[in-house]
Amino acid sequence: MSQKKAFTGMRVLLDSAAEVGPATIYVDEAGKVSRIEREYQPAADIFDAGEKLLMPGIVDGHVHINQPGRTQWEGVVTASHAAAAGGVTTIIDMPLNCIPSTITVDAYDQKRESFKDGMWVDVGTWGGVVPDNAADLVPMLEAGARGFKCFLCDSGVDEFPPVNEDQLRSAMTELRKKNGLLLFHAEMDTGATVDGAKDPTDYETFLSSRPPNMEVKAIDLVIKMCREFAPHVPCHIVHLSAADALPAIRAAKAEGLPLTVETCFHYLTINAEDVPSRSTEYKCCPPIRNEANRSLLWEAVLDGTIDIVVSDHSPCTPDLKLHPCCGGNLGAGVVEGDFVKAWGGIASVGIGLPLLWTEGRKRGLRLQDVVRLICERTAAHSGLADRKGRIAVGLDADFVVWDPEEKNHITVDKLHFRNKLTPYQERPCNGLVHQTIVRGATVYDVTQTIDSDEWAAGFTKHPSGQWIDGTVVRSVVV
Repeated sequence: MSQKKAFTGMRVLLDSAAEVGPATIYVDEAGKVSRIEREYQPAADIFDAGEKLLMPGIVDGHVHINQPGRTQWEGVVTASHAAAAGGVTTIIDMPLNCIPSTITVDAYDQKRESFKDGMWVDVGTWGGVVPDNAADLVPMLEAGARGFKCFLCDSGVDEFPPVNEDQLRSAMTELRKKNGLLLFHAEMDTGATVDGAKDPTDYETFLSSRPPNMEVKAIDLVIKMCREFAPHVPCHIVHLSAADALPAIRAAKAEGLPLTVETCFHYLTINAEDVPSRSTEYKCCPPIRNEANRSLLWEAVLDGTIDIVVSDHSPCTPDLKLHPCCGGNLGAGVVEGDFVKAWGGIASVGIGLPLLWTEGRKRGLRLQDVVRLICERTAAHSGLADRKGRIAVGLDADFVVWDPEEKNHITVDKLHFRNKLTPYQERPCNGLVHQTIVRGATVYDVTQTIDSDEWAAGFTKHPSGQWIDGTVVRSVVV
């Protein structure tokens, strides 16, 4: 196939094992990398990143797009805009908060159809495991689902109920036929309750109702089931918050179990001690914990116990957050800023790169580690190691061009998801994305500030994102 485009730069990072250095990358008509030369070759017809860093596009494997059914919370256009503005070239949608939940092939097809023509980046989806849908799992895998997510506690939405151990066993018996990946929201009831005598607008009131032992109990069950079905059903713990679970996770990995773990940008960048009262934009489940816990999570990220870092972008409308900003829309008797009753979820798709880099570099995080945590391993986790996560011949030409040293402020004009309520507003950080390229096409360019036939507010008017289906390549995350 003939060469179509070329990209060059003085500072190119091809993968987590490479050194930063000059390179020119050639891209064919299909949007695949066709050739790489380790030389800087600026020319009029070549995209020139100059001294900015050009590295693989980010793969965010944990995003709630909420389409179809709850597009007042989010939607594929705004979610993919936000992703593109942050260097994210692939997002994998979660199976819940949309209506219908993605728990059948029909629901999968409805989601795919609803996303058509609205994707500025590539988008795939996880399927869901709920009681009594075991027979739907293999057909969903064959349709293109990247794997499956389940809850071991209440999910917050009626249409996605949790599963018990017997139901898990039924689902995993089906998944073992195809080596299907199972993701766990790993919290289980331990009898903790909300202290009604405490102020619900105080974050500590909510935090004490979701203690670390809820995660520890659930992760013990995950490990038990992982061992029972090993090596045929790889298991993954989503959004790990409690460092108390790390010893069990390390032991399971040392045993050789096919277990992977993610944490999120918010658990690595925010301390419980710093959450203001009534600021329900900080609420999520499992919760943000204290500074000592955060430090232990960072140790696990740096030593490889935690495999990947994702956003878990889980937005809603401000009224569901019971937030003071929209108090006029709250019903009678509702307490503004009530952490106990507010919806749990943090909006953050597309702003994770500077957050991770700013906090991580203080702790010895290298640019290669960034690529490993949010590009390579997230691609492998999503069954896309043969397409994404690295810059290599034959893979999709997905790139982010950014300046790791540029001062950045996360202001509301830089938030492109639908509802702008996030704990990161006005947060200073280092690192600014300048361009995002998906399969060779520039979908976001910070310099395109004047609307034209081709551009609007920095985004191309020609969305080139594609729906991700096809074979799941389940490579080992190492």
